[in-house]
Amino acid sequence: MKNKLLLLIGLVTAGCSVRAQPANPPNSIAAATAGMERNPGFLTFYWDAKKGKVWLEIDKFDTELLYYPTLAQGIGSNDIGLDRGRLGQEHVVKFQRSGNKVLMIEPNYAYRAISNDPLERRAVEESFAKSVHAGFDIAAEENGKVLVDLTSFLMQDAVGAAQAIARTRQGTYRLDATRSALYMPRSKAFPQNTEFETIITLTGDSPGEYLREVVPTPSTVTMHQHHSFVELPPLSGPDAYKPRLFDPRIGYGGIEFFDYATPVSQPITKRYISRHRLVKKDPSAAVSEAVKPIVYYMDPGAPEPIRSALMEGTAWWNQAFEAAGFRNAFQVKLLPPDADPMDIRYNLIQWVHRSTRGWSYGASIIDPRTGEILKGKVTLGSLRVRQDYLIAQGLVGQFDTDSSHVNELMQMSLDRLRQLAAHEVGHTLGLPHNYIASTQGGGEFGRASVMDYPTMVAKLKGAKIDLSDAYAKGIGSYDKWSIRYGYEQFAAGTSEKQALNKLVQDMQATGLSFLTDQDARPEGSVHPATHLWDNGANAVDELQRVMGVRQAALGNFTDKKIPAGMPMATLEEVLVPMYLFHRYQVESVAKVVGGQTYTNALRGDGQAVLSVVPAAEQNRALNALMTTLDPATLAVPSTILAMIPPRPFRYDPNTREVFKRRTGLAFDALSPPETAAGMTLRMLLNPERCARLVRQKALSPALPGLSDVLDKLRDAIVKSPFINQDGYKGEIARQTERLYLDQLIKLATSKEADGSVRATVHEALMRLNALYAGSKTTSPYRYDYHRWLIEQYRDSPDRVVSVAAQAPPDGAPIDPGQEWLPDCDWQP
Repeated sequence: MKNKLLLLIGLVTAGCSVRAQPANPPNSIAAATAGMERNPGFLTFYWDAKKGKVWLEIDKFDTELLYYPTLAQGIGSNDIGLDRGRLGQEHVVKFQRSGNKVLMIEPNYAYRAISNDPLERRAVEESFAKSVHAGFDIAAEENGKVLVDLTSFLMQDAVGAAQAIARTRQGTYRLDATRSALYMPRSKAFPQNTEFETIITLTGDSPGEYLREVVPTPSTVTMHQHHSFVELPPLSGPDAYKPRLFDPRIGYGGIEFFDYATPVSQPITKRYISRHRLVKKDPSAAVSEAVKPIVYYMDPGAPEPIRSALMEGTAWWNQAFEAAGFRNAFQVKLLPPDADPMDIRYNLIQWVHRSTRGWSYGASIIDPRTGEILKGKVTLGSLRVRQDYLIAQGLVGQFDTDSSHVNELMQMSLDRLRQLAAHEVGHTLGLPHNYIASTQGGGEFGRASVMDYPTMVAKLKGAKIDLSDAYAKGIGSYDKWSIRYGYEQFAAGTSEKQALNKLVQDMQATGLSFLTDQDARPEGSVHPATHLWDNGANAVDELQRVMGVRQAALGNFTDKKIPAGMPMATLEEVLVPMYLFHRYQVESVAKVVGGQTYTNALRGDGQAVLSVVPAAEQNRALNALMTTLDPATLAVPSTILAMIPPRPFRYDPNTREVFKRRTGLAFDALSPPETAAGMTLRMLLNPERCARLVRQKALSPALPGLSDVLDKLRDAIVKSPFINQDGYKGEIARQTERLYLDQLIKLATSKEADGSVRATVHEALMRLNALYAGSKTTSPYRYDYHRWLIEQYRDSPDRVVSVAAQAPPDGAPIDPGQEWLPDCDWQP
């Protein structure tokens, strides 16, 4: 017992003596960084050139700041999406010390309690997870500051480049640290932000086609990634930003979160719009200059005359800000030579090159706590203007001894760029797409907003095509209302909520409204006036007009559509957009069938909520679509077929810009008709559209139903006057008939189609089978083949091999968008 007691006393004494010994303090920062290059700023850092390390001095503990990565130098592939200037996700973070370690922690702003009660806020904070982005060992400290090694944090694939490569099936790549390094010429510290840049190398095996096109050694992909640490605005006090509430009747991107301090009788989800901070110098004046104007800077890498056109289009937004009560509050300047485009102080319009034409897009860095836009970032793909020029070339090009028409082609292309610049900058001001705007705003072609996707307006003047009014010049009427909603300041004592509601109602009284991507992009979407790449107030009328322009373009198509000295086979690149000139208007008209007109109405605001498209208009749309399936419409003129030889050496016959072919090197005369007919059939027989047709017939027998549409297609296709004729048009008719059968069988076996749709289509197939069995024709073997297809479907539907129509050559991008971006094609 005595020995145990002595042992216990000894252990306690030893423990006390250990605690009493002073710990070895870390080195001072001055001593640890001796001989290093010091970069003072928002976050001061030190560069150790001998060891290739960056050391960060942290003196802002538990203070929120913004971190986000950027791809400073990309890889040049539109398909993969790793473009120069691509923004990564922003994160609110703070440094928190725990002993000899510092954690970089991201709080969870998706769940909050907007309350003065600290315990209520704490309950929410402790209910949801946080994210620790990094942990650092403290290497030195002095006067409340600590020094940590930031190198390993910077040397990561922060923008997810390897994931993007894998997602697009271009191979499995991983970071190679031995071929990566810090890039100090673009690592700088400023008073409100600190920037770092690194050279990142990914290595992998089995690179895909897209990578092989743009990387010199595809197994090794090197790019530059940028890291930004930015001071955040205060959340309280006189300099605090005031969030503005979202209204679904007028378009704004922004933030949303759960507010658990909300009374039970009110919605728990809060939605704020995203917008720049803009304050009047004289709040009492109807029109005033801004305390700090919004300035966008143009990438000087864009050549003239493109640069000037882009700056002119961007400057259109000043018209909208004037309507909101600001004078000269929106400005456009050329980026100074010594400015860093990654610096958050510069709203940037960046000119980006890729190996193929691709999307442009507008993104923003926002404060996730409030929705305030801190930096607007526009990316414009440089090759897009060449496609615009190509389309103008097909419409009005005449390459003979007189070259005066070239100015007309270029002017239309520059008009398109002006509109494109305004559109993309609009995204960075907080605005999403408004796809109903092309049908509103008055005039023949609407044009109420640059935030729509307009296609060029080509008009027939006699036998000639005129492009003088191809694109709108200036901001739209809807754009002015939307900027007023986001940026207008109201007199002291005014209820902002009531003032904004009145503003929206006043806008609606002018006939303007807002519908966006979810309403327009899906092929099965329902609104008859909300589309991409359309013009005009009525989709059916516009299709008829567009078909006239298409006919004129094909009728005037000669070898003079390309300059002398170009291979004759390259006429096909010019032919494609002319032959498919109606492709997007076909989509618009298809949405009239089974369509429903609706608004984002609020209870009590007086808007019409929902109505079905009248039967007469649906039938008019069906008749218009039938003309697009007419072999006379689908046939490529013989004069054109005689002009396009097989592709010469080193002119790939399978590029994205020409028709797919089943004839080897020879131009496939049946491929364009197959492509165009397939587009009409696919749109019209979309499973969701077919389901609506079944239901609308059940609710209102006067409306066309799915069986009516199938009968209409049967009469136009199977009973076409060309179906039993020899020659080119007869073969087109029979090819369209096979496409129709394939589409019916595909629909009848589709898991996306419900039972009522499949049953109706099954009945149509059985009726076709009976029709073929009882037909007396000069082509019995063709009918035998069709009956065999139908019987194969009936006996073994799981074994039916459907042959899809040839996919069309790339159409979009004719405007922005980016399929790999979240939420369609823009980032709020």
